[in-house]
Amino acid sequence: MEIIETGFRDLFILKPQIFRDARGYFYESFNLRKMNQSGLDYNFVQDNQSESVYGVIRGLHYQLNPHAQAKLVRALLGRVYDVVVDLRAGSPTYGKYYGVELSDHNQLQLMIPQGFAHGFSVLSDKALVLYKTDDYYDKETERGIIYNDPVLNIDWKLVPSKITVSDRDLRLPEFGKHETNFTS
Repeated sequence: MEIIETGFRDLFILKPQIFRDARGYFYESFNLRKMNQSGLDYNFVQDNQSESVYGVIRGLHYQLNPHAQAKLVRALLGRVYDVVVDLRAGSPTYGKYYGVELSDHNQLQLMIPQGFAHGFSVLSDKALVLYKTDDYYDKETERGIIYNDPVLNIDWKLVPSKITVSDRDLRLPEFGKHETNFTS
């Protein structure tokens, strides 16, 4: 597994070693020992999976401390533009976003530390996304930021007229009006 730096502290792209032959391919999508040897010391406790169609944006979501979640995200099927926003006060990348395409073709994964809001847009007809978390879902600490925040100005790589967002996500606050308790 190759660990690729993103320019955001503790945020990494994981690129697996893929073995291809006439039958298809094989790779380790997760190996705790290799993660730990690479300095990525997480104890994942929950897997979440979603299915979405083209134009769907899910996010931007996070949980406050003490139930903040690190996430390891990948696309099992299709293509998504995965986006995170650094919410760690004092971080040099605070308030900035990072995005990467994850797909069943490139097999990349995004290792997101605690203190980031996370979301993705679906670029293919259909996408299955799987992510591991290092803390359980906690409704009381769940928060978010609206996907079309003018300060963040995220390019979701979608045709604007085709965007679909849940009613709940449309009620999320703008950046700067969001609640956070993360520090760098």
